[in-house]
Amino acid sequence: QVQLLESGGGSVQTGGSLRLSCLASTYTGRSACMGWFRQAPGKEREGVAEIFTGDAATGYAASVKGRFTISRDNTKNTVYLQMNNLTPEDTAMYYCAAALKNPSFCTLDPSWTGWSNWGQGTQVSVSS
Repeated sequence: QVQLLESGGGSVQTGGSLRLSCLASTYTGRSACMGWFRQAPGKEREGVAEIFTGDAATGYAASVKGRFTISRDNTKNTVYLQMNNLTPEDTAMYYCAAALKNPSFCTLDPSWTGWSNWGQGTQVSVSS
């Protein structure tokens, strides 16, 4: 069972930046989806960004496009989420997820059954 460990969360002011990391306990392969999701108090979990480990194709939620960048380093079994120009609306618990069974597509839908592995989350708080 692949375990995912997020890190890099913290508290910043509006306009600040953070870089989240998601370390997988084993090699996830070159045919996997890795995604970042977030959940604010009282709200449903939403997809933020996803990446296919093979060709590094990415997808973003409209709310973060142009501000967030997802990337991966297959040699380190790590996926990153660079978050710039943060706003209070970005405050949430951020989760990393993996789809490891040779998915034919990636999606930002957190209810997709392909997301088989989830991390415990890292908190991001943005103050005005």
